[in-house]
This record gives sequence, C-alpha cells and structure tokens, in this order.
Amino acid sequence: MPRINSPAELEEYRKELLSKTASDKPTIAICSGTGCNASGSNEVAATLEEELEKQGLSGHVEIRRTGCHGFCERGPIVVIHPEGICYFQVEPKDVPEIVSKTIKDKEIIERLVYTDPITGEKIFYESEIPFYKNQVRLLLGSNAKIDPKSIDDYLAIGGYSALPKALVQMTPEQVLEEVKKSNLRGRGGGGFPTGRKWEESRKSPDPIKYVIVNADEGDPGAYMDRSLLEGNPHSVLEGLIIGGYAVGAHEGFIYVRQEYPLAVENVNLAIRIAEEYGFLGKDILGSGFDFTVKVHQGAGAFVSGESSALMTAIEGRVGEPRPKYIHTAVKGLWGKPSVLNNVETWANVPLIINNGAEWFAQYGTEGSKGTKIFSLVGKINNTGLVEVPMGMPLKDIIFKIGGGIRGGKKFKAVQTGGPSGGCLPDELLDLGVDFDELTKAGSMMGSGGMIVMDEDTCMVDVARYFIEFLTDESCGKCVPCREGMRQMLKILTDITKGKGKEGDIERLEELAEVLSEASLCALGRSAPNPFLTTLRYFRDEYEAHIKEKRCPALSCKELIAYYIDPEKCQACMICSRKCPAGAIVGGKNQIHVIDQEKCTKCGTCYEVCPPRFKAVKKISGEPVPEPIPEEARTIVRKRSKKNG
Repeated sequence: MPRINSPAELEEYRKELLSKTASDKPTIAICSGTGCNASGSNEVAATLEEELEKQGLSGHVEIRRTGCHGFCERGPIVVIHPEGICYFQVEPKDVPEIVSKTIKDKEIIERLVYTDPITGEKIFYESEIPFYKNQVRLLLGSNAKIDPKSIDDYLAIGGYSALPKALVQMTPEQVLEEVKKSNLRGRGGGGFPTGRKWEESRKSPDPIKYVIVNADEGDPGAYMDRSLLEGNPHSVLEGLIIGGYAVGAHEGFIYVRQEYPLAVENVNLAIRIAEEYGFLGKDILGSGFDFTVKVHQGAGAFVSGESSALMTAIEGRVGEPRPKYIHTAVKGLWGKPSVLNNVETWANVPLIINNGAEWFAQYGTEGSKGTKIFSLVGKINNTGLVEVPMGMPLKDIIFKIGGGIRGGKKFKAVQTGGPSGGCLPDELLDLGVDFDELTKAGSMMGSGGMIVMDEDTCMVDVARYFIEFLTDESCGKCVPCREGMRQMLKILTDITKGKGKEGDIERLEELAEVLSEASLCALGRSAPNPFLTTLRYFRDEYEAHIKEKRCPALSCKELIAYYIDPEKCQACMICSRKCPAGAIVGGKNQIHVIDQEKCTKCGTCYEVCPPRFKAVKKISGEPVPEPIPEEARTIVRKRSKKNG
C-alpha cells in the first residue's frame, strides 16, 4: 500500500475500498477476543474455513475474525450477516450444520440461539437480545464489525476520517475547544474533564510534550480497555494522534499490561500499518504535523495505573507514585508536560471530532456526558462488557441488560469502581450511574468495574477481600497506605474469623480517615471505600460478626458449621463419597453424621446433597445439634416413599 499523503487521497482510497467490499455475500463474524479465544473460537474459525471449502462456498462467504462482542460468558459467539443471526457457545461440531442450514438454506438452528433465562423465549437476532438491545454501543459497536488486524476494515466504517478533519480543517485550539465543549471526562477513574487537562498541558511553555494511553487496567474482573485495544486499536491511535496535535505533542506512548498479549500484538500491528499508510510519522496527510507512538509493556503492578507511577515506569524506574505538587499535565514524563488518559477516553475523541460536541453531549447527564463501558460480572445471569449512557439506573443495568440474579436469588449489593470503589445496596438501585451520583453514594465510577452480589455474600468479607488486594498492591512508599491498610486487613480478618471485639469498628473508622487524608496517591486515599460503604449500608452485619459471632450470609468459614438433618437424610452416600476430609460417618441404609472435629467446612456436602432432600444444613452463631446415637441411625425403610 503506497503512503496516503493528503485528505483527498484518503477519501479516494476509501471510496475504492468501499466499492470493492460492497457485496451481498454473507459474512460470518467470529468473536476473537481473549475470552472467546479461550473458549475455542480459533478452532471454530479453522473448522469454518474447512467446511466452506468442503461445501464449495469458499470465496462466496466471508469469514471475519472480530474483536470482543461483549457477551463473553456465551462465547464463542458467531454472528451471520446481513441477517444478524447470533449463535452462542458454538463448537467445531456445530459448524457443518451452520454452513449447510443457515448459510445455504437460511434456516435458524434454535439450540444455538439465545434463550432468555427468565421467560425461556428463543431470540434469534443479535439486535433483539436484551443484553445488546438495552445498550448504546458507540465504542463497542465497532468491535463486532471489523477485523482489528485490518486497517481497511477500520477505514470502511469511517475510521481515520476525524484525523484529517482535525489536522487540516481545524486549528489545535479548535480541537481543544471541541473536546472541552463535549465535557468528556476521563474514563480511567478520576473523571477529570479531558479538555481542561489538555489545555493545562498546551499552555505550558515547554516545547516538548507527551500524550499517553493508560491501558494498565489492574482492577479484578475489569477488561474494558483490553477489549478496545484488542478489537479496535486504530480508534485509540486516531484519538491519540488528534490529542497530540491539540496539545502540541509529537510523541505518544501506550502503556499496556504485559498480561494482555493479544492487545499488545494488535496495537503494535496497528502502529506499524498506520505508519505505512501515513497516519503516523512525518507530515501526516500533508498537514506538516509529525507524530510517533511507542508501546511500553508494564509489569502488572496495580499502582502503575496511577498517573505519576505510570510515568515513572515508562522512564524505566520502579512504578511508584510521586507527590504531585505540580500536575503531570505540566510536569510529568521526564519532567515534561504530559497528558494521560485511558483507552476509552482516547477512543471517544474521533467520535467527538467527527460528530461534534453537541452530538456527544446528547448522551448522559448534566455533569457526565457520553457513554461508559462497564465490566458487568458476579452473581448475575448475563456477564460481560456493557456500554450504556451515563445516568442509566443501576436497576436497568443489572436487570434489563444483566438479566437479573442467578438462581432466582435476591440482589444484595453491587460494587462499582474497582477495588477502591464502594458497595451499594438494593435501596440505591434507582441511582443513575454517573461520576457525581456514585461519589455522593460513597462509591465511584473508577475504570468501570461492576460486581453484582447476591444474598449469599458476606459484606464484611467483601471489604476484607478488597482491602487484602489493595494491601498486596500498595507500593509501600508512604506509611499511611502501607501500615494503615495492613492494620485494617488484620482487624477485618479477625472479624470474619469470629475474633472481632468491641471497638474494632471505631478503630477501622480511624484508620480509614488517616488513609483518606494522608496517603500519597489515590490508591491509598480511596482504599477505605470498600470498608466505609459496607459499614454505611450493612452495619448490622459487622455487629453480628463482632457481638454474636455470627455471619448472617452464612459465608465466613470460621463462623459456620454443617450438620445433617436426620429427618431428611436418605443415606444416599453422595456426601460421604465426595467429602475430601472423610468427615462424614454413615453407610448404606444408615443416617449420616458429620464429625465436627474432622470437618474443614469446605461446603462440599452442602453443594452435593440432592435438592430434593436438602438434608445438609448450614448454620452460624448457634450450636450444632447433637448427633443421634449410632444405634438409632439405621433407616428401616426408604423415606422417599410416602410415610416412610
């Protein structure tokens, strides 16, 4: 491909490209994000190619390996266009039938389509599936349309059309003003207005400036940035180049986790091809603007997601935060003005330049414009990546998109904002999800993690889990964070083990205040949030653990016990065979008993006891019933029969 030297050449090439690709032939889009690859999409794609060849359809059907479609638990996902027929959990053995029935005869294979977990309804088309239908996929929508390794696919959907508009038709100041008018706020967690950050850097007199993509993404269960980088790396590059032009930077960096090999591969390929096409390098599109991008692979430290720690890591030193008496926008990487935004923020920039600030601002709330991608996981029917307008109620995300709680259980809480976020109870389900409302409720937007919990979740243990994660990930540079979190973890662990005592809650509150006020960086200052919100909304659970040595959720291992109800035991021996500790006594036709001294409280007996019997009981805060004597344990007749 010869280098494209002007906007006119670019549009000419795009027209030629569209004329070649415009056809009515079917396209089979196979999700090839990390999740679907792990489920076997590579094998499905290989089998599809073989089967099309076998049935004489090679050249008549296009196979497109796309990025993440979002509905990750149902992968591998296959979508057949132009109809939009969507198949889930496809296996290689399904491929011959897909080709012969759906591709050739336009028949739908019902066993592969979506089944609503509540109504049981079969839904054939992607656009009608509630998980997708209730989203507004401004960014994620392109993932399912293009091969991330093909720049031509990106160009065919209008990619790199914002770049010439910015470089040729607009001044840097005009680009900056458009981003400011859009009220785009940073999607990485802080929610700082993007345009103001850019302006601060642009106004700095230093001639050397940098723009940086934060793709560190260390939150457990979060993979929004990874999926965008894997599925549409050119959208991030285009936004970064435009940002460089706006602030006066000629060099950009993409800081990405080393644990994201597919994202690293796709973004490096995108940079190389963008250089060949003339979208990176010298005199981009004849505008006189020069810009280059380098990829820096991080070592996986959670704290490196903090702006100054990330820049320190790029400089080749240990990723530790430093005091920000002067903003990194003025004194950042190598002491130069540096604009750092996360992947999602940069990917929004081309949309704003192409469609205008007013178009972008039509989505969202007064203080939080646009859409936000969330990683919706936990005890919920539909897990995956969801993109919704800012301000959508939690209730709609969890029940309309997420399909409600698994197993018909009750919703208890949702944790938003990653490990440093907060847990919100059912009385806040009507809360609109945006930066300001979540902060008022004691949580935060964070990078977009959203973990749903059901009635079986112990909120004290949830706080302990997140504090433990943050304690491990603290860089240890400042005493409040290093020592304060360690002490919080010790107290919370004692509470979950039944060793809590009067005054523990007050001590935790004091430690939380010190961390919030005195920690060096945002990791330490926001670390108490999991404790503070669980205490605020679930204080009764803390008091039950401390005063009654009882876990209301029957979750904390040290505070629960298992026993077998002699009136319900059928002597089926399933629990006895499955018990890894050999703690269950009882043979054929003999009521079983759990030896409490041997029991490790793993819960295996509780899980394997047939639901129709429900003989194994779980209790907390009360004595285990005395086992019946051995001579009384023989079952004379089957209790499964009536009256016996």
